[in-house]
Amino acid sequence: MHEMSLAEGIVQLLEDQAGAQQYRKVRQVWLTIGELAGVEVESLLFCLEAVSRDTLADGAIYHVVREPGQGWCLACSQPVVIQARYDACPACGRHQVQVTGGDDMRVSELEVD
Repeated sequence: MHEMSLAEGIVQLLEDQAGAQQYRKVRQVWLTIGELAGVEVESLLFCLEAVSRDTLADGAIYHVVREPGQGWCLACSQPVVIQARYDACPACGRHQVQVTGGDDMRVSELEVD
């Protein structure tokens, strides 16, 4: 389950930034997760709750904002929205779509004390 290592990385990032930005407690965290990132959101939230215990993020509320998958069709030269890697282009039906977005995960906002 790679969601556990992702959760541990997020909490580590929060702790590292707490030292750099001088905060003591994380109240809320907004995560932007792309549809093509390969992250199971419910599993990630479960893991975040577990790894946040006894840290500065203990009790924090995690919000998830989903970002659609984006691609560029090499065949018809159009930007397209895709649901999964290797999807056909919704405009022309060809499988020559290069992913251009929606394949990452980031901490986009924090509420801290």
